[in-house]
Amino acid sequence: MSSPINWSRTSRLLVAFLGLTVRETESVRRVPHSKPPFTLCQIKKAIPPHCFQRSLLRSFSYVVYDLIIASLFYYIATNYFHHLPNQPLSSTAAWLIYGFVQGCVLTGVWIIARECGHHAFSDYRWLDDTVGLILHSCLLVPYFSWKYSHGRHHSNIGSLEMDELFVPKQKSSIRWYSKYLNNPPCRVLTLVVTLTLRWPLYFTFNVSGRPYDRFASHYDPYGPIYSDRQRLQIFISDAGVVAVFYGLYRLAMAKGLAWVLCSFGGPLLVVNGFLVLIAYLQHTHPSLPHYDSSEWDWLRGALVTVDRDYGMLNKVFHNIADTHVAHHLFSKIPHYHAMEATKAIKPILGDYYQFDATPVYKAMWREAKECIYVEPDDEAGQSKGVFWYNNKL
Repeated sequence: MSSPINWSRTSRLLVAFLGLTVRETESVRRVPHSKPPFTLCQIKKAIPPHCFQRSLLRSFSYVVYDLIIASLFYYIATNYFHHLPNQPLSSTAAWLIYGFVQGCVLTGVWIIARECGHHAFSDYRWLDDTVGLILHSCLLVPYFSWKYSHGRHHSNIGSLEMDELFVPKQKSSIRWYSKYLNNPPCRVLTLVVTLTLRWPLYFTFNVSGRPYDRFASHYDPYGPIYSDRQRLQIFISDAGVVAVFYGLYRLAMAKGLAWVLCSFGGPLLVVNGFLVLIAYLQHTHPSLPHYDSSEWDWLRGALVTVDRDYGMLNKVFHNIADTHVAHHLFSKIPHYHAMEATKAIKPILGDYYQFDATPVYKAMWREAKECIYVEPDDEAGQSKGVFWYNNKL
């Protein structure tokens, strides 16, 4: 009979593999949760006025640049990979590298479409929606569906009742089997499933989204997520995604399913994984509070986010990760002004601004381990309406 698994030893080995020290796995200093001593108007005045200006030419230059790079990678992959020696091993390795690199570039394209949804691309809302619809549909994202649900996320961030995305569970909602999953192997499995499946599951079944009293899907124009005046645009979003699926079907018939999976499916899987990872790490951190209706207000909620450092990918991702605090305060600031705006607001925000330079793979493991549910901190004598992450099961 095989010996039982030593979870303690396995945990130590995984922690060592991830490069985490004891100090890094300890709780970090909490962000202030009381009413800030500054107003949104004061924060805005600290930002140079030109940061709020949108340039159509400059915005389009990023679209063109990203698409040229993506086209170049596609051309190299489809014209030269089959000439590599030692087939099929070298070809498989090349396609895996291509999938990751192309996925990073296309994540940048997705982020530009996000700018369109926030009306941060140009001064023309119809143009923003047109560009956003095309770019997001090509990445199988229902543009208007996401635009409206994401807008509600911005309006209700930090609220346990009304936020739309990555709403943490309260301890009373934790399933009985959660304690059996709170070990390194299951945590790895959970992260893998999250990075590969959560994005399509969120759009299709509203997984990790705000609970509704009936079935909710981003593809359902008559679902509870949307109002009557938004229904036509949800149909348009669905039509965009269906059109791209049909195009992929025709390509698969012409060039084969394997070709479509290698040239498009692999990069798309990377895009979806990065989007989930970025969003998860922006809104999940041991130092961040969440609020119920008795304590929540928009400004404190907008500060329930953290800037992260993705190294050289910061530029590829158009600084989506390291300027997210400023983005939640002023979502119409174009990404090319976001770094300057972030630098300007940091002295005003003080301790309310949170930046974590922990390497992404370490932060992902720590947050998955420590941020399992939220509950009030009774020992600190704080308000019952302020909730903090905990992992004691």
